[in-house]
Amino acid sequence: MGIVAGLDSSSALTQIVVCDTDTGAVLRQGYAPHPVDPKATEIDPQSWLLSLGEAAGGGLLEGVQAIGVSAQQHGLVPLDHQGNLVRPALLGNDKRAQVSAADLIDALGGRQAWAEAVGSVPQASHPVAKLRWLARAEPEAARRVASVLQPHDWLVWQLLGRPARRTTDRGSASGTGYWSAGSGAYRPDLVELALGHHCALPEVLGPADSAGTTPEGLLISAGTGETMAAAFGLGVAVGDVVVSLGASGSVMAVHHEALADPTGMITSYADATGMHLPVVHTNNAVRALRGTAEMLGLDDLDALSDLAMKSTPGSCGLVLLPYLEGERTPRLPHTAGTLSGLRRESMKPEHLARAAFEGMLCSLADALDVLRGRGVEVRRVFLLGASAGLAAVQSAAPAIFGAQVVVPQPADYAALGAARQAAWALGVSQGTLSPAAPPVWQDAVVQLLDPGDELAVGQAVRQQYGATRDQLHPGAFSAPTG
Repeated sequence: MGIVAGLDSSSALTQIVVCDTDTGAVLRQGYAPHPVDPKATEIDPQSWLLSLGEAAGGGLLEGVQAIGVSAQQHGLVPLDHQGNLVRPALLGNDKRAQVSAADLIDALGGRQAWAEAVGSVPQASHPVAKLRWLARAEPEAARRVASVLQPHDWLVWQLLGRPARRTTDRGSASGTGYWSAGSGAYRPDLVELALGHHCALPEVLGPADSAGTTPEGLLISAGTGETMAAAFGLGVAVGDVVVSLGASGSVMAVHHEALADPTGMITSYADATGMHLPVVHTNNAVRALRGTAEMLGLDDLDALSDLAMKSTPGSCGLVLLPYLEGERTPRLPHTAGTLSGLRRESMKPEHLARAAFEGMLCSLADALDVLRGRGVEVRRVFLLGASAGLAAVQSAAPAIFGAQVVVPQPADYAALGAARQAAWALGVSQGTLSPAAPPVWQDAVVQLLDPGDELAVGQAVRQQYGATRDQLHPGAFSAPTG
């Protein structure tokens, strides 16, 4: 038996799990918040190290042979020729690069050109857009940029003692906007297009590779982004889809190839195993539930769920299109949400409550259909997020998604995925594991929900929702791609 650790440096805190290499059983864990405002849009990366040190205190890492690193995605750490920070790191939630993203889309010839080049269309969050913003807003700083890293890359580099070699993995690289998951190669011309000059990019490691060994003999695996680490920690495979219920939503599948999508609705990530993770995002998920709860004067989402359960499928004809913050899927950035089907008999709080849940789930089902339409296999839907435990979600989701729904027990799956990667790299280095097959760990504890006899009811709810969507936004899913 060996011992490995996985650390996840999220936007708010560092979580560390110490696991048995053979089974994945969690032996110890620790966490610590980052000493900064969680809503900050830029940060001194040293804060990540301070949080890491605190989380690892009390001998947490005693006996650990290898560490895997997961970290928040879409951050940009700009370094000069000496490896020093040019300016604070820019984080994924920084919206200042919106105009820069639009500029880059036009500069390369449109959304389809970007989709074909790197599998995604620039958004404000992407490092490539941040480079463009830096070149325009802070040209003096931009001229000093000699190399760029993302948060996971930077943490690995620090743990190894800042060696000359800097590394990343396919997962993190696929979120930059200048590495193609399809070709497995960088597009340095896109870095130059954004920044105005060439800069060094980290070496992209394979899934089972190690980034190096610390002076103390601790092996550090390649590491990856949070999304990829969480998928690896969950153990999802081809046929599995992960639906994340946050304020916004995402639908992510495991697929055998990268998907270039000229509409820009699909972002084609690489995963931490050698496969691909096409993702479709929605701007609105749980925020639609919270808005409805506030409108109805309810204290929390549990009360909203209880109220919704007093209604029936179809919400007595009420349909909520939950496009409260504009929408990304379909691409309706300037639209608003709509409540349709108001009749005297439908104007009751319980029907509005249920319409909010059905609207959120139907919107995510629309995103799921974007992937299905590109040949992605859907056998099971993993439902993540605190709202996944609500009765109104669990009662409606299997029939609306048209698939078995899996609700995993809450856990830090990103840290677990990082630990599993560390066990893989350690096994390969010791000759006990193949680079082609990760260690088989115990499955997450889950709750299984099947559509059963409710499948036809779910299809009827989808049809009612789709008819309203198409009437108000005709051609929304076949809009021009320029």
